[in-house]
This record gives sequence, C-alpha cells and structure tokens, in this order.
Amino acid sequence: MEATESTENAGTAPEPAQTPAPVAPPAPVAPPAPAPTPAPVASPAEAPVASPAEAPVAPPALDAPSDSDPESPRPRRVGRTIALIAVAAVLGIVGGTAVGYGIQAEREPTPLPALNQPDLAYPKPLPKGQRPAPLTAAEDRSVKTGGDLRKLLLPRPAGSKKTDFHDEDGWMTPAEFASGFEEPGYALGYQLDIRVRRIATTSWRTGEHRTTEIRLIQYRSTDVLGAQDYVEDQMGYMPEEEYAEYGGDPIKGSANGHYYVFPVEKEPGYLDYYQARAYLYRGDIAVEIFIFDTKKISQKEIASVAERQLGRL
Repeated sequence: MEATESTENAGTAPEPAQTPAPVAPPAPVAPPAPAPTPAPVASPAEAPVASPAEAPVAPPALDAPSDSDPESPRPRRVGRTIALIAVAAVLGIVGGTAVGYGIQAEREPTPLPALNQPDLAYPKPLPKGQRPAPLTAAEDRSVKTGGDLRKLLLPRPAGSKKTDFHDEDGWMTPAEFASGFEEPGYALGYQLDIRVRRIATTSWRTGEHRTTEIRLIQYRSTDVLGAQDYVEDQMGYMPEEEYAEYGGDPIKGSANGHYYVFPVEKEPGYLDYYQARAYLYRGDIAVEIFIFDTKKISQKEIASVAERQLGRL
C-alpha cells in the first residue's frame, strides 16, 4: 500500500509509520559539487521509493580518456619517432656515399708519375790520380781505439810505485768497475744498458800518500752514446755538497771535459783527505781520473794529468 501511494503521489515524501524523520528532497541535476551530509538512514521497510524519472542523476565521472574514444588525444610514441630519425640518417649517409663514389668513378683517372727517374744526377767518380789516399793508422782513430786499449793509457811517471790495488794485466771487468760505486748492482746494470765494451786502467803512487788512477771505459758503437752518457752522468753529481760543490773547470783541448778539486775532509784522529777528479770523453771512450792525497792537490796538477791523457786519444 505504501509503495502504490508513493507512486501516485510523485514528489511527496511518505510519512513514516513511527517516529517521523526529515528526509532531504532529491538533489537537482547539477555540476559536481561537494556531497551533502548524509541523512539518517531508515530501515529498508520504511525507505521511500522514488520514481525512475525523479531519481537523482550522478555527475559524469572524470576518468582518463578511453582508447576507444575517437575524440580523446592519444599519447605520442617517442620510440617510433627516434627510429624514423635513425633510419633517415642511415639512408642519408649511405646515399651520400653512393653519390660520392659515383662522381669519383665518372672522373678521368689521374695519371701516375713514371717509376723510373732517368734525370737523377750522380757525382762522377774521380780519376785515379785525384782520389784521396786512405787514412794512415795514426790518422784513423778507429785503428787506434780498436786495438789494445791499454796502449792509450798515460804511462806511469818515472820513480812512481805500484799501488796496492793495481791490476797486473791492466784490465778491469765491468763487475769490478761497478764494485766501486755505492750501489754496485745498479751501477753494473747501468753500464750494461749503455753497452760497455771493455775497461783499461792504470794507477801509481808518488810521494808518501799520493795516488793517481786513470780509467778508459770504451763503449760499443750503437745508437746509445755510452761514453757521453756516462761522463755527463758523473759530472752531474759534482756540484752537490757531498762532492766538489761546484761545476768544475774546463780541460784545455776538450769540448766536454772538466776537472774538479774537492774540499778537504777533516776528521779528528785522522790525516786530512784531499781529492781531485777529471771527466771527459772522446768518441766511444770515456776517461776518468782520480788523485788522492793527504796534502793539498792543486788545480794545475789535475789539469796536467787530464790534458796529457787526452793527447793520447
């Protein structure tokens, strides 16, 4: 009965059988708005039944556009665009290369120069009477330095005595030569690297304590300038405090040699210690000269020995 009565009286809210409760009228169709505060819900038996024509219409849902909607914009596919650009670039490169080869193939070939050169000029050989004579043994340094290296050493002065470390045969092995350095292993490796060939030595003692020693170190003729390398390496130490403390004085007649007089070394309970050295090289032979004494060594004395030894090379 209540359902039929609510259908006939459309738009009129029925009176509840028991305790009356206010019922909000149906909301008109309008754009989306904040939802009203919900009214107390009655029991299912007492809830009014609205007609289909007067039922409230829900606002349209703001969902994302569907793919089936033809009017909704579609997202742009970035991968397809990049692929098209890459294909276009490849086609451009291939096409440009093909066009370049085609243009080059249609050109006339550039003729190459002839392989023979008939116009090359060579000096004419001199007649037999005008040819220079070969060098003598005295003029050819290779003959002098290729022979017995000990003969190039400065001879011991008259009245001198042999030293305790004098080598009877006048030769010194590379290992013996390297043993005189602070680091023998490194010194030997260095000499082998710069292609040491042989070492001739001589020494003598004059007076009470003066000792003179000369060494000729010959290196092999290779792309390594062993004599120059060794002499320049040794002279590089001389200006340091532990050595001569200055750059040395040039040896007369040598373009690269220098001699050095070291400062005196004094120690309580011992005699004063004096030292002088000379370094030079000529060709593939390096020369080093040592003078030791308990008395002062003059520059003239070391320079004289160096100049006389240079004259024998």
